[in-house]
Amino acid sequence: MSTNNSTTRLADKYKNEVVPALMKKFSYKTVMQAPKLTKICLNRGVNGAVTDKKLIDVAIDELSNITGQKAVATMSKKDISNFKLRKNMPIGAKVTLRGQKMYEFLDRLVSVSLPRVRDFKGINDKAFDGRGNYTLGVTEQIIFPEIDIDKVNKITGLDITFVTTAQTNEEAYELLKEMGMPFKNIKKSEN
Repeated sequence: MSTNNSTTRLADKYKNEVVPALMKKFSYKTVMQAPKLTKICLNRGVNGAVTDKKLIDVAIDELSNITGQKAVATMSKKDISNFKLRKNMPIGAKVTLRGQKMYEFLDRLVSVSLPRVRDFKGINDKAFDGRGNYTLGVTEQIIFPEIDIDKVNKITGLDITFVTTAQTNEEAYELLKEMGMPFKNIKKSEN
């Protein structure tokens, strides 16, 4: 982990390489128009959390270890009798990363964790929401080196959402691609 006053490798890359590349591709007039990553949200639903409260603690600990920041429990919004669910029961865990920790997490995700996925051929380029955000589903939490595989009692997945200031899917795609995200199909320029 780097200290607070120095910038991470990926933050420097964004400033020195990604912004000029985006400005050239989209013909922006000023650097302020270039889209940027604002936050990364990790979210995880916990199956069986209604009957076993310890599963929530395990999920919070694992997310905290993965990100280096304390995760919090997510609560149910309403009663659902079929699932024996009451309002405000813990049913998952989440953490939101910004600034330095966000760049450090993205760097570790791209360079260490994603290559550990079995039969990895790149990530799907169709998971954009139309407003410049991208969600990546991870099926196994053991791809993260911070997770001790011997202490894992259940393989579970999580969602990682990249929130950007991009206005379109194409801008967000180019931003994340320049930041090092390994997409499956490199899109042809749509000019």
